[in-house]
Amino acid sequence: MYWTEFLTVALIHLLAVASPGPDFAVVVRESVTHGRRAGTWTALGVGCGIFIHVTYSLLGIGLIVSQSIMLFNVLKWAAAAYLFYIGIKALRARPAPAGAEQALLEQVDRSSRGAFVSGFVTNGLNPKATLFFLSLFTVVINPHTPLAIQAGYGVYLACATAVWFSFVALLFSQQRVRAGFARMGHWFDRLMGAVLVALGVKLAFTSLR
Repeated sequence: MYWTEFLTVALIHLLAVASPGPDFAVVVRESVTHGRRAGTWTALGVGCGIFIHVTYSLLGIGLIVSQSIMLFNVLKWAAAAYLFYIGIKALRARPAPAGAEQALLEQVDRSSRGAFVSGFVTNGLNPKATLFFLSLFTVVINPHTPLAIQAGYGVYLACATAVWFSFVALLFSQQRVRAGFARMGHWFDRLMGAVLVALGVKLAFTSLR
């Protein structure tokens, strides 16, 4: 009975998650810099961050946030500040000493918790995700759809997001890919830093309407 609605939700989510944004940039950076394990934990963090948006959408809090310029701006500036922070850290990367390429490929100092939190915070604080899920749960999903079914949609969205970004982590943590980025050394970090800062700026200027 709800298959048509579910397929619509799944298609819209697929188009949204495949569009490069802060989540994609963070997963790529973690995967290239710290390897598949860190990239996968970051992807799981992004997926779990979805539950934040699903929860407040089901509770109706998303509607309150969308109607309050102050709350929206608080969320927006918190997210932008976080992206600025990790972006500036990357921009300050210095050239690695000679022979450091192999050392980069063998890095294991990134904790699972740190990688997970990085993905979770990046997704959870994204106000664009707030607007996306609000639209999804108020426009696409029928308000008469049972709460349990809507919650099921939310579980799917979180799992699908985690799977997608785990695939991204798998792709960018390949030895050949990492070796290629490693040869660029600090320039890759600076490039990703510039991307994150740019996303932060774009986010900072996001308007409620």
